[in-house]
Amino acid sequence: MAMTLRLDDDEASALRRRADLEARSMQEIARAAIREYIEHHSRSDLIDSILDRELPRYAEALDRLGR
Repeated sequence: MAMTLRLDDDEASALRRRADLEARSMQEIARAAIREYIEHHSRSDLIDSILDRELPRYAEALDRLGR
């Protein structure tokens, strides 16, 4: 699916400089950044859901260890 990404002048300049530095296209840099963002947040969401489920189970033990 195609999409349009609108950047302000500073963002576009920074992206252009990064792409030039890495000898990659601006599109490659933007797509990699999106993949990294999704991977990071997906991992964080998974960890948060596991902690929400498991921490109450061990709350008493954790409280004792904290004393």
